[in-house]
Amino acid sequence: MKQADHKIYLASKSPRRRELLRQIGIDFELMLSDKEVDESVLPGEAPLDYVARVTRAKLDSAQQTMILRQLPHRPLLAADTTVVVDDLILGKPADHDEAVRMITLLSGRTHQVLTSVAVGLTLGVETEVWQIVQQSDVSFAPLTEEAIAAYCNTVEPYDKAGAYGIQGLASVFISHIVGSHSGIMGLPLFETAQLLQQAGVRIL
Repeated sequence: MKQADHKIYLASKSPRRRELLRQIGIDFELMLSDKEVDESVLPGEAPLDYVARVTRAKLDSAQQTMILRQLPHRPLLAADTTVVVDDLILGKPADHDEAVRMITLLSGRTHQVLTSVAVGLTLGVETEVWQIVQQSDVSFAPLTEEAIAAYCNTVEPYDKAGAYGIQGLASVFISHIVGSHSGIMGLPLFETAQLLQQAGVRIL
């Protein structure tokens, strides 16, 4: 079966990923699976292995949904981002206290943001997948308890890995980054463009 058109499917609920794809002119439709992917960390699982596995699981789930719904075949993009400090994976905080603990842990230190991106293309019975993991180092300035409490009293920390987003209020905490600003947001655009081009998507 040939690709239906030049659109892709995006297997992500993230508004930031939608914004970043639009930034580079990618036309997409959301492809949200009927079944949520289990994002639990396996015992002894390394952060890089974790983020790659979850991303591939999201891609596989979305591909199954596309096939079951008999939708036009297009390239499918999935991604996952995790924040890591001392090999500890920080997910999305469940409540205010957990957000405070996370930001306190990041205060005055450098941590890693890992974003994996996978692009899959199903043609007939064959599926080809291209996948990368991009790492950025992010340094937080030392923060006062008052600043941490004030930040965690906003709505911002609660839908983001590590309890912060570089594009929001927490940007004032960040003294230095090494890596990809868009990767820290959730979709490294340089690497994403390369994967999409390998899948036959025209960027420019």
